[in-house]
Amino acid sequence: MSVFAGEDVTVLVAGNDQTSLHGYGYRSGDSRPAPMGGARKRMLDLFVAILALFLSLPIMLIAMAMIKATMGGPVFFKHRRVGFDGKPFYCYKFRTMVTNGNEVLEAYLRDNPEARKEWEETRKLRRDPRITFVGLMLRKSSIDELPQLFNVLKGEMSCVGPRPIVTEELERYGSAAAVYLAMRPGMTGLWQTSGRSCVDYARRVAFDVSYWQNWSLVQDLYILAKTVVVVANFREAA
Repeated sequence: MSVFAGEDVTVLVAGNDQTSLHGYGYRSGDSRPAPMGGARKRMLDLFVAILALFLSLPIMLIAMAMIKATMGGPVFFKHRRVGFDGKPFYCYKFRTMVTNGNEVLEAYLRDNPEARKEWEETRKLRRDPRITFVGLMLRKSSIDELPQLFNVLKGEMSCVGPRPIVTEELERYGSAAAVYLAMRPGMTGLWQTSGRSCVDYARRVAFDVSYWQNWSLVQDLYILAKTVVVVANFREAA
């Protein structure tokens, strides 16, 4: 039984042991510094992820049943994103879209110039034709992001950090790309608690830089607490 749907982005490979992400580069075998926050942040991530998995397990099981009953097909969606130091990883979510999402999106953008402009600027659509009714509920409640707790346990993501991005988005960071690559992407962050999908791309980058410059465990705890409030109020998911 298939449980994952996925869509890869292009990763350029040169030689036998190098994966290059538009020049920002990850080379296997290189000695790299630890992600921002080091062991202290990692310990907080593990504690929060394990606790959240325990508390959210019934909700996740219900979500899986709803997806299977109403949409069929895979329960989970995975998409390749850029992680710490440019290393690619698969980011997990509950599937919220139709299985032929690429074709639906292409047709929609072709027929709607304003939507195409919105997509090119933000990589998001306020009215995304690919999202199902159940998927919309999962997104509004942020339940669709709960599988990312497994990314946290694997060390690919942090509970708090920059929004995980795809390869082509890294170029939009400009000189701030090094800041993004110095951190593990997060399930939540300043970008989510300060406007969520209403935040334009330049402000997202500014939030990531501010988070990196001012990081502390206290800040992470504050963002986690604020995220609970944001999600409880059903503000639009990022």
